[in-house]
Amino acid sequence: MIYYYKINCLPKNLKLIREFVTSALRNMPLSDIEINQLVLAVDEICTNLMVHTHHYNPNNFIEVSISQFPEAIQFEIIDKNITDFDITQYKFSGMTKIIQERRKGGLGLLLVHKIMDKVEIQRENCQNTWRLLKTISQN
Repeated sequence: MIYYYKINCLPKNLKLIREFVTSALRNMPLSDIEINQLVLAVDEICTNLMVHTHHYNPNNFIEVSISQFPEAIQFEIIDKNITDFDITQYKFSGMTKIIQERRKGGLGLLLVHKIMDKVEIQRENCQNTWRLLKTISQN
């Protein structure tokens, strides 16, 4: 089954994305803790896109799709990005380095990588596609 949601980049819409993801995941064999972790990971990506890429521009949109497979859940987050920043070239710092530098940001993407089993970022024709994969156990 595939769940799909497209929404513009307004701060209030982050809550709607979290509700969408939670609702879709409730239909899957996941614990409340697993659902909360996955919602957090998707929320982190969407928040970063809305804040840093689109600057909460209501004319820009983010698309979120959730696909359930027998042994995994895949999240795909797509945004049309016309900035020069290429996320595929971003180097993730370790937590120790972030703490040493007393940086305010940087933990969110690290957290996403800890929660998910696989994180892919594809950039093509000013479109970023984030693919987050989480393996699920068949209880």
